[in-house]
Amino acid sequence: MVSKHIILCLFSSFALLSCSAFTPQAYADALEKSILFFEGQRSGRLPATQRLTWRADSALSDGSGYHVDLVGGYYDAGDNVKFGLPVAFTTTLVSWSVIEFGSSMGNQLENAREAVRWGADYLLKAATATPGALYVQVGEANNDHRCWERPEDMDTARNVYKVTAQSPGSDVAAETAAALAAASIVFKDCDSSYSNKLLKTAMEVFDFADRYKGAYSDSLGAVVCPFYCSYSGYHDELMWGASWLHRASANQSYLSYIQSNGHILGADDDVYSFSWDDKRAGTKILLSQGFLEKNIEDLEVYKSHSDNYICSLVPGSPNFQAQYTPGGLLYKGSESNLQYVTTSSFLMLTYAKYVKSHDGGGGGGGGLSCGVSADKVVELAKKQVDYILGDNPGKRSYMVGFGERYPHRLHHRASSLPSLHAHPARINCGDGFQYLNTPSPNPNILVGAIVGGPDSQDKFADDRNNYHQSEPATYINAPFIGALAFFSHHL
Repeated sequence: MVSKHIILCLFSSFALLSCSAFTPQAYADALEKSILFFEGQRSGRLPATQRLTWRADSALSDGSGYHVDLVGGYYDAGDNVKFGLPVAFTTTLVSWSVIEFGSSMGNQLENAREAVRWGADYLLKAATATPGALYVQVGEANNDHRCWERPEDMDTARNVYKVTAQSPGSDVAAETAAALAAASIVFKDCDSSYSNKLLKTAMEVFDFADRYKGAYSDSLGAVVCPFYCSYSGYHDELMWGASWLHRASANQSYLSYIQSNGHILGADDDVYSFSWDDKRAGTKILLSQGFLEKNIEDLEVYKSHSDNYICSLVPGSPNFQAQYTPGGLLYKGSESNLQYVTTSSFLMLTYAKYVKSHDGGGGGGGGLSCGVSADKVVELAKKQVDYILGDNPGKRSYMVGFGERYPHRLHHRASSLPSLHAHPARINCGDGFQYLNTPSPNPNILVGAIVGGPDSQDKFADDRNNYHQSEPATYINAPFIGALAFFSHHL
């Protein structure tokens, strides 16, 4: 067991004199677990290297009724549906974590790459199975939610849904393009043929998204809503996808696309959250890298927008407008709030890195237009990361398996039901609800899972039925990988 509450005061390479509730080894332990979580979310045929051995093969016929192979990918959260939009976003964010902070991942870099590959392999299938179509979902949520069963036992209909020229989905298609483009960067130096395939497919999918414009929520309706409705529309994903393709390919046509279409696609908007639905804040940070690290003058405007977003999070900044709990946790909403905490923390660290690079790494820590230093931004991100790991009023880690006190009653079918090893007989659709409603801890520990988290007053119910607080999701963990990698090497 890692001792998490040793107080260390160290001078960091980020010129930040800080007191830490966690050792570098503790952050490294959390990093390993945060990546391991993705193995618990795998769909399809599991490899011999599978480490969470209470999981088994599942959904091996996905797509077969439609004469396509859609086996694999991830279950996004605690149910057994494969939703395209959040899983593509997850793949983008795990990739971005590796791109920015892979050099700090040590012996976990290969595991992180495997997490990217598992998602990217599935997205490649979804994008290339049928010409002129992108498969965006397997399973129907309402039917799935009527059952509480292991993915290994699934007997609900595995309906397949796609977007086409006639039923467009620019949002999910452009996010898929972003995921494939970002993944291509991850593998560029270690598997060039795979990287090239990813990038080529990303370009084709983006062209499809841009050519046939429309929101997938309009095309697929109740199939994706209210679960993963595209509330922000599809403009933000087009901008996001083009930005990733520009970074991955260095093709000037994508920069031209951004310059020509940016005003229509939200380039002038300052928004203050970043999630699977709304990509605008993340896009500004991503594009700012072109100016801050590569001196692309045409992208300088995105530094101003990035400054506005980051400064809005910093208490005491003239731009400050975020809400924090009494215990110091960023608070955006009651449903799975930690997703916003992990994305914001990642963007803060990534932007601080860019700013310091532009500043030459000087002792001043780089500066934002609101007068906040890059070091101050890192300090705020660290408070958020530490809160999740257990430095909070409840003295509870919100990462399963990390620390002495963490959630035990996750809203998660595979974790809450007995494994096939423990209970080889089938557990039918309705019979599983006894495991949902029991007060007993989940029998299978979903190591590394980060749950939805506490409420606005730092209160948390370790209750399987309170899914707003107790359900984990891949897109909560994805950006946290990068943050943990950073702090495992920068204390």
